[in-house]
Amino acid sequence: MKTIKGPAVFLAQFMDDKEPFNSLDGLCKWASDLGYKGIQIPTWESRLIDLKKAAESKTYCDELKGKVQSYGLEITELCTHLQGQLVAVHPAYDEMFDNFAPDGYKNNPKKRQAWAVDQLMSAAKASRNLGIDVHGTFSGALLWHTFHPWPQRPPGLVEMGFKELANRWLPILNAFDEQGVDVCYEVHPGEDIHDGVTFERFLEATGNHKRVNILYDPSHFVLQQLDYLQYIDFYHEHIKMFHVKDSEFNATGKKGAFGGYGDWRDRAGRYRSLGDGQIDFKTIFTKLTEYNCDVWAVMEWECCIKSPEQGAREGAPFIASHIIEATEKAFDDFAGAQTDEAKLKRILGL
Repeated sequence: MKTIKGPAVFLAQFMDDKEPFNSLDGLCKWASDLGYKGIQIPTWESRLIDLKKAAESKTYCDELKGKVQSYGLEITELCTHLQGQLVAVHPAYDEMFDNFAPDGYKNNPKKRQAWAVDQLMSAAKASRNLGIDVHGTFSGALLWHTFHPWPQRPPGLVEMGFKELANRWLPILNAFDEQGVDVCYEVHPGEDIHDGVTFERFLEATGNHKRVNILYDPSHFVLQQLDYLQYIDFYHEHIKMFHVKDSEFNATGKKGAFGGYGDWRDRAGRYRSLGDGQIDFKTIFTKLTEYNCDVWAVMEWECCIKSPEQGAREGAPFIASHIIEATEKAFDDFAGAQTDEAKLKRILGL
């Protein structure tokens, strides 16, 4: 068994125009002072990383790693959630997802998609230059608007959707394969990969591509009322990244999983700061350790009530208290005895 690494923190939600949240140095010192051992970098944040330069220059990556390590931290992974989303966008969402692209690529879905693909290709090379072999992203979605089958989906629609999604991702997956880096899709509402069944559909559509893997975040499963513990039993071989994020689901006579178009604070299912929600992290950490999952425990802060500063302060000790030092010794070794084949046969009456 492997001991889970951590605690680490995903920097995306902490970016700000105010110090220390507006620079890599500022965030590194802040994270280190709070007790984190790693940072997960959102590659769309140019204040943290020049993705193109990282793809082209090993020297730049060595300098970037050196800067982070000078604060006692490691770069756990790079992430391209926003770029990955733009690999597959249904026209109904074009205008809203344009916010994820630079100004020069807005109002032009094909140009925007090409930019997103290029970003992913760069992320594969950048990850390798940094010595990282896993990468986090979103799948994007062509079918999400049909998740509730009304009006009725015509036969073949879902199959066609996943075939097209796979076709868009296969060149990217092959590029990551060339660099020896796994692509870990965050299984998330709003994505075509949003649960176990859809992960399997995508995996099959890619011809069981070996680089198709999972960023496991149990908070999204609580909102779907999916068994997030059994999910680990089913898919532990594919879980290569881990977001530690809490959530809760409190249905009433007025609202449930669909949320009634409410803001986050008003929904039955909502994200909470670590320890404030309903997730059984003790069992999650136990299962991931038991299944030998070689992952960083990375806090992703999202909460509609608690401040990010408090969430971050509480996050590092919360994760540290859940990391299990994997045992290399059986607890009953003291009662053991040397045996030989003849003795075993005698015990069995053979």
